[in-house]
Amino acid sequence: MHPPAPFLIPRRVDQDVKLFDYIIPKGSLVLVNVWAIGRDSTFWEEPLVFKPERFQSIELDVGGKDFDLISFGVGRRICPGLPLALRMVPVMLGSMLNSFNWKLQAGIESKNLNMDEKFGFNHTQSSSFTCYPISSLILPIGQQILILTRVYIKSYIWHSLLV
Repeated sequence: MHPPAPFLIPRRVDQDVKLFDYIIPKGSLVLVNVWAIGRDSTFWEEPLVFKPERFQSIELDVGGKDFDLISFGVGRRICPGLPLALRMVPVMLGSMLNSFNWKLQAGIESKNLNMDEKFGFNHTQSSSFTCYPISSLILPIGQQILILTRVYIKSYIWHSLLV
C-alpha cells in the first residue's frame, strides 16, 4: 500500500510476452508501478486508508507467490531482508510500545497528524513529526523488589486477618 519507492527495479524481458492484448517484445525494459497497484480500488478496499488489520486474516506466502507483498519484490528477486523484518519488526515495535509512554512534539495532537505522502524517488511523509519517549514503564530492579515486598507484606497481612 505504501511502498518505499514508486517503481520496482526495472527488468528486461527475456522473450516476447503476450499480456492481455499487448505484446511486449524481447529486450524491452519493464517498470512495474507498484505505487499505482497499491492504490487500485479494484484490488484493495479503501486503499488510501491505513488499515494494517486487512492483512491479519489472510495467509501470505512471503516466498513471492502472493502479490499482496509486491512492494517487497516477488520471486527470486524478493527483498533479502524480508524474513528478518517479519520476525524482528513486531518484536522491536512491541517492546518499545510496551516499555515507554510516548508523546508527540509540542503543538501536535494525534488526531491532527498529516499522513499525506510526498511523491518522489522515495516515498516520505509530506510533513514530519517526532515522537518522544517520556517515561519508562520498566522500573529499576531495586524498585521492583521494593514493590514486590510491599505487595507480599500487604497480602500476608490481609491473609492473616482472614484466617
